[in-house]
Amino acid sequence: MLKILAIIVVVVLVVIAGILIYASTRPDSFRVQRSVSIKASPQTIFPLIDDLKAWAGWSPYEKKDPAMKRSFGPVTAGKGATYEWEGNKNVGQGRMEILDVTQPSKVLIKLDFLKPFEAHNMAEFTLEPKGDTTLATWAIYGPSAFVTKVMGLFFDMDTMIGKDFEAGLADLKTAVEKQ
Repeated sequence: MLKILAIIVVVVLVVIAGILIYASTRPDSFRVQRSVSIKASPQTIFPLIDDLKAWAGWSPYEKKDPAMKRSFGPVTAGKGATYEWEGNKNVGQGRMEILDVTQPSKVLIKLDFLKPFEAHNMAEFTLEPKGDTTLATWAIYGPSAFVTKVMGLFFDMDTMIGKDFEAGLADLKTAVEKQ
């Protein structure tokens, strides 16, 4: 019995070591992005992205916890605008700050998650005119810490975040096209 238990422990340790070694070979950064074509000009879409208060009308994260605590800095649009939130397990806690704006085509945001896990990433929105439509792209990217690499073996971040981005872009499209 003791011999079988020792074999089981060795096998479990080899499997864990294999997982950890494989995880260490994963990329040191990640990027998730989605795009949608919106029948509007970048000038029409831009204010809904550039003003953090306007996100309430289209961001999927605003819907995940209606009781979420929100606070805005003295500036809510453009470079320097800030937004902090604290909510349930679906939204966690964090802070956003618009770092750079190129009107009407790009908004770059520093995105700091504090709970349920700490992460420091960038979010980027780009608006590219295509005839009478605009290709709106929402991306998040940043470093992949070792823990993130291990989690990535069991949870596909692109699928998890991608679904939210698709829903948010669909709501942004609806909000813009009904104006």
